[in-house]
Amino acid sequence: MNPLPLVFAELRHNRAAVLAVAVLIALAVSLGVAVSAQERALRNSSAAAAEPFDIVVGMPASQTQLVLTTVYLQPAALELIPGKVLQHLQSTPGVGFAAPIAFGDYLGTSPIVGSTAALLTLGGSRSMAEGRPFERVHEAVIGARVAAKLGDVFEPAHGDPSAAAPDGETHVHHGFKYTVVGRLGPTGTPWDNAIIVPVEAVWLVHALPSGHPAAPDGPHAEHHDDDQDDAIPIGPPWLEAEMPGVPAIVVKATSVGDAYRLRAELRRGGTTAVFPAEILLDLYSTLGDARDVLAIISIAAQALVVAAVLLAVFAVIAARRQQLAVLRALGASRSFVFALVWCQVMIMIAAGALIGLGIGWFGAQAISRIVEVRTGLAVAATIARPELVMVLSLMLVGALLAIVPSVLTYRQPVAEGLRGS
Repeated sequence: MNPLPLVFAELRHNRAAVLAVAVLIALAVSLGVAVSAQERALRNSSAAAAEPFDIVVGMPASQTQLVLTTVYLQPAALELIPGKVLQHLQSTPGVGFAAPIAFGDYLGTSPIVGSTAALLTLGGSRSMAEGRPFERVHEAVIGARVAAKLGDVFEPAHGDPSAAAPDGETHVHHGFKYTVVGRLGPTGTPWDNAIIVPVEAVWLVHALPSGHPAAPDGPHAEHHDDDQDDAIPIGPPWLEAEMPGVPAIVVKATSVGDAYRLRAELRRGGTTAVFPAEILLDLYSTLGDARDVLAIISIAAQALVVAAVLLAVFAVIAARRQQLAVLRALGASRSFVFALVWCQVMIMIAAGALIGLGIGWFGAQAISRIVEVRTGLAVAATIARPELVMVLSLMLVGALLAIVPSVLTYRQPVAEGLRGS
């Protein structure tokens, strides 16, 4: 005899209870799936964002903050590195390129980052999606998601717009204009929302020397004439006496050996030089600890739900004791009754686990969108082997535990069941 028609009939008859059980299991499973998938996606996206940055140089302070500010463009006040360090790196053996990173201005929510053309092309290994790199002080290159187009002209505003003055206004550098001449391709990083300009422009707009011979109006002139400024060279070599400090420097080494040697030399010189990948490992360790705690909570929740399911099954069996005995008296074998009870339990557990897998995936996608909006990282959460193993393990444990009530029903004497409860 095939027990499935009777199984489905029983499930339909008790569909409210079956649905409640499946939802409880689904919620417990979805927590574990979402946490596992999202944590892995965040690792992958953050590692991809740091890949172009071999060494990040700053003044002695929080290494984590240095990486978050430089690689992920999280605003923070960093102590300035003396200009002579940047100048020295231009002629240091083993340096592919050394690009300054200077902050301070915004266009809407897009940070304006002062650097050199070497950072735009990553030393020649990356090409522009549109236009060309900047060649003059008043030119800018935009990231893939910046809401502007080639040829647009804009004036920068000082400071983070999220921390505007009490009156809600920001200080615009009137008279200093940028023209968009290029656009970078998408990188899936916060740099997609950034605007990169010559570092000399950032210095000039804040009334600092440009690193090159002073203009006729003097190095600290507040008025800027575009034609006059554009006569100022950009990029190295700079004059050490005319160089302001910079918050950070990105160094691309020509080899792995050079990278370790340069890091050691920079640290001996009084600066902090870090491999972003090493800092990320510390962050991953913290993420991993949080993930493990949530995973334990998820497993405990799943165990409690499965236990509740089994208790409910015992209660149902007790209520249906006489009905099951009648089936036996009508010729149903013990194996038929065993399969009937086992299938009912497994269908509820399997349905809940599979629904939980789907809810967990949707939850991970929702979290990814929030992370993207807040950090600029392109986070792609996917269901992979760990999540599938998690769900299959729950179903396997459920299959084994479902044997218990099935065996008890299987061993129930017919005469005792017919006497009623």
